[in-house]
Amino acid sequence: MTMPLYASPEQILRDRSEYARKGIARGRSVVVLRYADGILFVAENPSSTLHKVSEIYDRIGFAAVGRYSEFENLRQAGIRFADIRGYQNDPRDVTGRSLANVYAQTLGSIFTEQIKPLEVEICVAEVGNLPEQDTMYRLTYDGSIVDEPQYVVMGGQAEATTTALKDLFTDGLALADAVGVAVRGLSAGSTSTGNGKPDLLDRAKLEVAVLERDRPRRAFRRIVGAALDAMLPGDPPADDEPASEAPTSGKGGPAKPTKDINLPPNDDKA
Repeated sequence: MTMPLYASPEQILRDRSEYARKGIARGRSVVVLRYADGILFVAENPSSTLHKVSEIYDRIGFAAVGRYSEFENLRQAGIRFADIRGYQNDPRDVTGRSLANVYAQTLGSIFTEQIKPLEVEICVAEVGNLPEQDTMYRLTYDGSIVDEPQYVVMGGQAEATTTALKDLFTDGLALADAVGVAVRGLSAGSTSTGNGKPDLLDRAKLEVAVLERDRPRRAFRRIVGAALDAMLPGDPPADDEPASEAPTSGKGGPAKPTKDINLPPNDDKA
């Protein structure tokens, strides 16, 4: 009779951690940061229908990276939890900390009890009446929870994005400046040109939303269209290229614009 294969609990947990980290790293990055009037969410997301950033409750937002089907289930469960607690008790009892604790318990139990861990990393953010009351909780696949004081970076090339934000971020940024900082940070971890400078992500690849402190009751708002265009940073023109001249074709006329082609990902990592 053959003996069953044995693996120590430590090895099993290490294998699960490696599996989850690889799945999360294949997703596109998300940045959550504080600005003067609330909390800003900026995600690299070419899809216009599959959102990585959403509202959970009146003053609580949610952002996630990893396998879309898994963090979408977590998002819906969080909405149900918040609605029930707010209805049975009081809306003031629904806080970002209570929601983060529930998510941490769920992620931790799945990580230790199930064969396959969830390939997700999420952020629960709550805007307060005062800047010092704002909270951002980062939750990993194993249920670990961290209270981040300034910004959260998840998914993709998180190390490169974090390095860029360390140089760019300052407290008390205006909204437009905060969007510029977040986009430059995401671009640093996403693409680069041949001369080593990062290509700035365009509007079609971005999902942007805010929790605004001064909005009545429901603080969550998406920023799209012309409002987002006005906030996006632009590439400065090169020294040897005039900024006002349009590119020309071989016949001397203006060149026809080309369309960017966004290829779908190989799996449902978002």
